[in-house]
Amino acid sequence: MRGTERVSTSTEPEIPDNWGRWGADDELGTLNLITDEVRARAAAEVRTGRWASLAQPIVPNPMISSPFAPTTVDVSPVQQVMTHTGVGVAADLMLVTNHHAKSTHIDALAHWSTGDEVYPGRPRNQVVTPAGVAFASTSAFAAGIVTRGVLLDLAADGPLPSGHAVTSRDFEEAEERQGVEVRPGDALAVRFGWPADPLIADRPTPGISLDAVRWMHRRGVALYTGDRGDAYPALDPEGPSPLHGVALGRMAMPLIDASHLDDLAALCAELGRHSFLLTVAPPRVHGMTGSPVNPTAVF
Repeated sequence: MRGTERVSTSTEPEIPDNWGRWGADDELGTLNLITDEVRARAAAEVRTGRWASLAQPIVPNPMISSPFAPTTVDVSPVQQVMTHTGVGVAADLMLVTNHHAKSTHIDALAHWSTGDEVYPGRPRNQVVTPAGVAFASTSAFAAGIVTRGVLLDLAADGPLPSGHAVTSRDFEEAEERQGVEVRPGDALAVRFGWPADPLIADRPTPGISLDAVRWMHRRGVALYTGDRGDAYPALDPEGPSPLHGVALGRMAMPLIDASHLDDLAALCAELGRHSFLLTVAPPRVHGMTGSPVNPTAVF
């Protein structure tokens, strides 16, 4: 088991790290910050009953010839075969690619390893096996996630520029502009205003910087979601990716990738508020590195 003490010889600011913070058997990571008090505070956000989904719609492709789900972003993440189970009864079989740019999904802590270890310090070859994930999988989310959500809409005046690295200053300016504050245990939703289309090498997307991840660590953010994540190409090709390599891999913060936030942003603007009750209910399928989800904001 990896020790909890880390010694840095670099003059650069330390990379946030929660390994060991909640013990050697922890599988929740920053979801531990969602206490009963945080959930009660989140419930108080519901005043009107208005709601919005944060998930992308998915149109399945018929699975006619290939038995394997595609991994490219130019096809659907869901392959479907129609069947019949009896007279007049239709059913279907689906083959799902969990980590796909056209599918809103949650990353389990076992999705990313630091070296050859998985949070909070277990050998990866013992955790991720041909029979499934034995630790820090989607099983940890089986009861669902309920907390206060905050949208920081960085694209209220238009999409962020290509290659823009979002920093703590962007977050704090959005808080002041929107009259909202991100608090410990909150889920942070960040809108860049970019569609979930294939990544194009000659058009770098905006993304989260390491400075922004450090800000999330200081604020006690429990869960991140956005219509973009890490910048492409990487902001720092020599270092770990800020969201997946640091926030997920070292801070143990689950990520909801590839969210659709336009409907949420429109409702926030209409109601004049950017905080809400957020519910995330993954299917109770155990032992996976990720799972499609339909996060729902209720106001």
